[in-house]
Amino acid sequence: MTLHLRWAGVTDQGHVRSNNEDCHYAGDRLLVVADGMGGMAAGDLASRIAIDAMVSLDVPIDTEHQMDALHKALEVANGRIAECVAADPTLAGMGTTLTAVLFNGERAAMAHVGDSRAYLLRDGRLNQLTKDDTYVQMLIDQGLLKPEEAAGHPRRAVVTRVLQGEPVSPAYVIVEPQAGDRWLLCSDGLTGVVPDPVLEQELRAAPDPKSCAERLVDLALRGGGPDNVTVIIADVTAES
Repeated sequence: MTLHLRWAGVTDQGHVRSNNEDCHYAGDRLLVVADGMGGMAAGDLASRIAIDAMVSLDVPIDTEHQMDALHKALEVANGRIAECVAADPTLAGMGTTLTAVLFNGERAAMAHVGDSRAYLLRDGRLNQLTKDDTYVQMLIDQGLLKPEEAAGHPRRAVVTRVLQGEPVSPAYVIVEPQAGDRWLLCSDGLTGVVPDPVLEQELRAAPDPKSCAERLVDLALRGGGPDNVTVIIADVTAES
């Protein structure tokens, strides 16, 4: 049985930021969220460079070559960011998170760097598939900070690993998809405002990807919209 994706993506500038540095792409075989950093046009440029480097993966790629394709695309994105900074030193410091899922109907391969996230709702239970590359997550891993204390930490926004034109080692995950799965990819403009139990409740309740994505963005905005927010919802179905 060949599985397919039904997807929707929504992004919003939020109520505080002066521009939207998030960028995303959703297609039949590729889902990507990138959250730029660096201020003003630089963050927007970095996230757009990353997405542009990934879109060529939205084609049939056999299971054996999925990971290699993801890795090469991330290297291209990182290289292009480095080239931009070399050509214009005022862009130094710009970078972007990137969370990407490559889907071929038989397997899903994921690459991740930064603090955007990927979740999988399966059988009514929500699982976070990515780990934040942040200072507070490092403290949690070392037992120096409790998870419930992270939201109030003064350095909660410090990201420890991004695509910034320098050597980086993304995390990779393989998922065997099942009909009925619901994927959520998002920037931290959502997860910094809407807690996981609410995400799980909304992912269970929404009838289709578009209404689900719109609802989650609305919740982030109602929570103050302190950051750009981007949400991709993709349902795995046996129907084409």
